[in-house]
Amino acid sequence: MGFDALWAELEPVGRASSGGYRRYAWTPEDRTLREWFTSSAAGLGLDVTTDRAGNLWAWWGSPDTDGPGVVMGSHLDSVPDGGAFDGPLGVVSAFAALESLRDSGFSPAKPIGVACFGDEEGARFGIACAGSRLLTGVLDADRARGLRDGDGVTMAEAMSAAGVDPARVGRDDETLRRVAHFVELHVEQGRGLVHSAAAVGVGSSIWPHGRWRVDLAGRADHAGTTALVDRDDPMLELARLVTSARTAAERRSALATVGKVLVSPNGVNAIPSRVTAWLDARASEETAVRAVVADLAAAGLEPVEESWTPRTPFDRSLAVQLSALLQGAPVLETGAGHDAGVLAQAGIPTAMLFVRNPTGVSHSPEEHAEPADCHAGVEALASVVRALAGHTWPAP
Repeated sequence: MGFDALWAELEPVGRASSGGYRRYAWTPEDRTLREWFTSSAAGLGLDVTTDRAGNLWAWWGSPDTDGPGVVMGSHLDSVPDGGAFDGPLGVVSAFAALESLRDSGFSPAKPIGVACFGDEEGARFGIACAGSRLLTGVLDADRARGLRDGDGVTMAEAMSAAGVDPARVGRDDETLRRVAHFVELHVEQGRGLVHSAAAVGVGSSIWPHGRWRVDLAGRADHAGTTALVDRDDPMLELARLVTSARTAAERRSALATVGKVLVSPNGVNAIPSRVTAWLDARASEETAVRAVVADLAAAGLEPVEESWTPRTPFDRSLAVQLSALLQGAPVLETGAGHDAGVLAQAGIPTAMLFVRNPTGVSHSPEEHAEPADCHAGVEALASVVRALAGHTWPAP
């Protein structure tokens, strides 16, 4: 079908009134996305399997008899009102690259796969890269099953409703053994390529980053009858958290964001009894991130760690060779987490390709990539896979 036709099929799914997307894990929209993946794979004659975590894999060739193989892919879920390209660009490009290779008469020396990881953004249950973390065992299966969304639905209940057995969730060594190399193409989430002549860059590493929960207690009361001096209002502590996080991040040359807040009882005319907020902190060095959190703890705000990802380098020799293969493509590090980083931590030789984003904006409807750059990304991905699945590339 080619990139444009595949993209046109996928583009309407989960579109929100904001112009962005709401594609959350184990929802009707997610089911439609998974059906699209399976149908697209079938249209290319690929065999589709589902691993223990519910991630989807489509194979050209048998990774069990002729593998391990070279896998491309990304995710299809989104953050609330996210952009069209974050995740889907990598899945659509993977199908288009595989189709291009096959149509060119390429005969791979090893199987080629396309992966779709579930719940990469963590928008519903709060844990980013949940599908790949479950696959590799980084996320404990019992913890995952017990995670709840904003409506109190557990991940186990949501998976069951979607037809996936939560009892099977856990590290899947059989699936991992099938992967010799993993290459994830992704829209760039930043401005590293904005002024570059190159439409495609090569990833070098992912910054260390984590998420922390901060619980702020208060006392519910009437907004119209309670004197200011008599109030115990946790929203004031929320304001202190936001400003303190910003100050600490500036001091430590880091990034810190309070982007999700739950307020109880959440009434216009009620002083809240409780506020729960989540902090996202990142930096090029782990010490800087930890220092931001320590500053907040010293201020009495007591962040509770919910997830942590150390600095994740991609296969260095692979990045250098791919940059040369793509005629000197820029090599970039990123502050955004990806499934590729989880697989790299699991010991799989992994690479990332980034497609230029002229706005530099991501996790927003303004996220963008020009059609010509998307096509260049498909060509670059096909070139990389041709090399990795060919007869001359060194074995991992």
